Amino acid sequence: MSTLPNNTYCSIARGHEYHGPYHDHEYGFPVESDDLLFERLMLEINQAGLSWLTILRKRDGLRSAYDQFAIEQVAEYGDEDRARLMQDSRIIRNHLKVEAAISNARTLLDIRVSHGSFKRWLDQYHPLDTIDWTRLFKKTFRYTGGEITASFLISTGYLPGAHHPTCPVHETIRALHPKSMQ
Repeated sequence: MSTLPNNTYCSIARGHEYHGPYHDHEYGFPVESDDLLFERLMLEINQAGLSWLTILRKRDGLRSAYDQFAIEQVAEYGDEDRARLMQDSRIIRNHLKVEAAISNARTLLDIRVSHGSFKRWLDQYHPLDTIDWTRLFKKTFRYTGGEITASFLISTGYLPGAHHPTCPVHETIRALHPKSMQ
């Protein structure tokens, strides 16, 4: 068995109640579903200023509050939904993050019209470096900066760095041919 360097996400996540399953089955894996890509983007946006563990612990509540991150439903949210979300203790109750979810869902509907899907839009721009991805995301989406954009793209297999090369999950992901390894 390979030895992982201390203080990498791969070494910290192993066996952890929340980090372990995310690390072993999601982090860095290619994502096909637009709703799941939207969820991942929103998880990264909600993580800003907080720990990733906080987000993983609140993930079920976030999914429930945001209708399983169904883009069409979130795009239709109005004032009542905003008020409901700001009262929901299962989520991160931050006005800017709630507004970003609604605005970004609406943007994704436009992207579906112009490109067919969020994934096709991402594929069209791949490969970009982190700086160019960040510029594109800041121009396109709300509440996305360099760290949020990079974290989203790493987590969905568009940028490298999700797993240490000695991590067993690294080889599992390599077999799936993510954009980050092409």
